[in-house]
Amino acid sequence: MTPANSPAPDSPLSTASALASKARDFRLRMAVIDCETDAALDRTRDRHGRTVHADAAAAARVHRDQAALEAYATHLAPHAEALLDAARLALDELPPARHLTGWRAVLDGLASAAAEIRRALDRPAAPGSPAERAQHAALWPHLTAWADHSPIASNLAEQRDGQHHKAPLTDEEQQQWTDRARAAQARGALELTESWYAADGQPITLAYLVEDDDSTVVALRGDPGVPGWQVIGHFAHEYEAGKALPAPVPPGVLRSDISRFNRPAPAPELSLQDLIRDVVEGHSAGDASNALLGAVQRGYAAGPMVRLQELLEMSSQFASALETVQGRQIAARLSALGRQIDFLTREVEEAAEDLGATVAVLPPHRTPVLRTRLRPAVDTTPPAPPPRASTTARHR
Repeated sequence: MTPANSPAPDSPLSTASALASKARDFRLRMAVIDCETDAALDRTRDRHGRTVHADAAAAARVHRDQAALEAYATHLAPHAEALLDAARLALDELPPARHLTGWRAVLDGLASAAAEIRRALDRPAAPGSPAERAQHAALWPHLTAWADHSPIASNLAEQRDGQHHKAPLTDEEQQQWTDRARAAQARGALELTESWYAADGQPITLAYLVEDDDSTVVALRGDPGVPGWQVIGHFAHEYEAGKALPAPVPPGVLRSDISRFNRPAPAPELSLQDLIRDVVEGHSAGDASNALLGAVQRGYAAGPMVRLQELLEMSSQFASALETVQGRQIAARLSALGRQIDFLTREVEEAAEDLGATVAVLPPHRTPVLRTRLRPAVDTTPPAPPPRASTTARHR
């Protein structure tokens, strides 16, 4: 007999959960393969990131491709089509939102990738042959597509579970709690803790509303940084809120063409520690000048200061992409900091060139100090100890 609070074994709920679980298992296995491959590739590079063992790097990628295909065959191959079917059914039931068109394109892309992988599994090349290695390498982009984007399919399939409901508040209660939360925000007593997007595209934020040394978990719908947000529920703790509120959907990405499994090869770069060491161990003005120029070098092998400017600019883009008032304000700050770093970089470059033009070396009186103490030769008589200072005897 099936308990009343548990789904039947063949119910849509258990099927959707099982399909999503299979996709999660594949993603976890792919994450392990990615970490192992990164470690193997790191061993093929020098300390500046240049590949010095090309054959070992190629072997690591061959092993990666084969392991990824085996993981897909084990976890997803029998279930990919059913997962996509469940995701499409859920997608058709969702209210209109900006992200649904992109999600539908993701599902279509996953279907195409699954078809390519299925064809290869049905007609595998001879084991250990160059044709097999080429076949596996060609499948890698399709496998990583599932590793990167299957959370969308899994989330859609689980959206039909029906375990999340909008917190029941009357219009009067909602207005009362919203007024209390806005008053708390004005006095700095509304502490935001977590945020996500619901399936309808609306942001939901959890916060602690502090009143008279007591706190209540409240859920806000809308951007807390602008007028118009509302409280849609209040709860004793976050776990209760998680059960009652609309389920979170997968967050977006800053760039649509980025994959954690297909990162470009790292560009060679000098660390700040290496550059500082070059200055400390240098003898001429040119040594210090070259270290400074390395820090501000632009292009493929950019220096640390240039990379810092890139980090600030990318972080500014990220903050702006949040599409919140606070995000836009922080984006402007980061962009201004990036311009300051750019100005500082040019100043450092000019100073480095001036330093190199001095054509000078450190004076010889800056003599190095031996790092070890000299010990006397075996047959050498040790020096006599200094005479003790005479002291006058004291009498009681």
